[in-house]
Amino acid sequence: MYGEIITIGNELTSGRTLDSNSYYAAGRLTASGLQVIRITCVGDNFKMVTRALKEALGSSRFVIVTGGLGPTDDDITNEIVAKALDRPLSLNKEMSEQLKRLSKARGLEMTPSVEKMALMPEGSKILKSRHFSCGFSLKEKDVCLYFLPGVSSQMRHLLDTSVLPDILSHYENLPLIGQRVLKTYGLGEPGITEAFKKLEGKTDEVVFGFYPHSPENHITMSVQSNDESEILNTLDRIEGEIRGVLGAYVFATDNDRMEDIAGRILDHRHLTISVAESCTGGLIGNRLTNVPGSSGYFKGGVIVYSNEAKEDLLNVRHDTLKTQGAVSDLTAREMAMGVRERLQTDLGLAVTGIAGPAGGTKEKPVGTVYIGLASGGQVFSGNYRFWGSREQIKANTSTMALDWIRRHLNEYPFLSGI
Repeated sequence: MYGEIITIGNELTSGRTLDSNSYYAAGRLTASGLQVIRITCVGDNFKMVTRALKEALGSSRFVIVTGGLGPTDDDITNEIVAKALDRPLSLNKEMSEQLKRLSKARGLEMTPSVEKMALMPEGSKILKSRHFSCGFSLKEKDVCLYFLPGVSSQMRHLLDTSVLPDILSHYENLPLIGQRVLKTYGLGEPGITEAFKKLEGKTDEVVFGFYPHSPENHITMSVQSNDESEILNTLDRIEGEIRGVLGAYVFATDNDRMEDIAGRILDHRHLTISVAESCTGGLIGNRLTNVPGSSGYFKGGVIVYSNEAKEDLLNVRHDTLKTQGAVSDLTAREMAMGVRERLQTDLGLAVTGIAGPAGGTKEKPVGTVYIGLASGGQVFSGNYRFWGSREQIKANTSTMALDWIRRHLNEYPFLSGI
């Protein structure tokens, strides 16, 4: 039931790329009733990879290795594994044929750098997939080894469709483990910790995990039992307890995103929305249209970065911009009303702010953002101070704006600002 994960790549050890593969693999393995006892990240270095493999062979029943299977010069995992396990590299005919078909379909030449992907340690078996993949497995000293590409989408597909089923086939009577993720927004980790004190003694059968996903915070719940219905009932009960202390800060579960929730409510209420964006540059519209079926409620957006655009496209008054400024409560309100009228929608949503790193003042520092929402005969507005890089401020602004839709339509109070 226990194994480990090894991720390989100089891009990981140098910090150029975030190691999201081990995070995903560990979560999926744990959710399947398996135990991960160690996660190791090493560069494309023969000595370090060899040491990691040999240590894993002495302590684990299965090992998942990601990275270094591609055609470039630094993709040398196959060569390292062959030497470390004393298994000569040999041409895998099945992989070679796949590479030839793929090259032909894409109108590419079957170069030596591509062909080297078919050179695998002796005894390797290709991991089957609907799509092309260079993943393979082999067995060494009764330990199952799985080698997956470092590309996250390919790695996750192979893990879910080939690796996990194969690992589980070696075990009987694994306990059932149920997991659920609650997503919160607007409440920091200290606030969540304080709220959880009210749950002491009510959640002993659950293992919690707390993970920041800026600008959100996620809470995972894990329950183990031999009875699936008992797991579901426990998760439902504990979710209810958590929602009881966190209230509207909880906006979604599992894979749902803020834009999914906002869109679902709009669709259910048969309401339409349009957006006017300044500091976010179209990010809110992009997130809304990432949801399938969004054409049913999202009618369009206007990016009004300059004062002239705000005046010409949304009828924001020149006097408002001159006396209050582009980043102001009144400008956000007039933008929301203007886009709602312009696109003839039920709701008009607007944001304007200073994303930085320059442009801030003592009165309106970098991170100052105003949000406006026009709905029926009402216009709401609020201001916030967000922190971080330009990208972080834009992400937080877009999330808060989408949360305004959720809170307004559910009649929850808006989060307070600065």
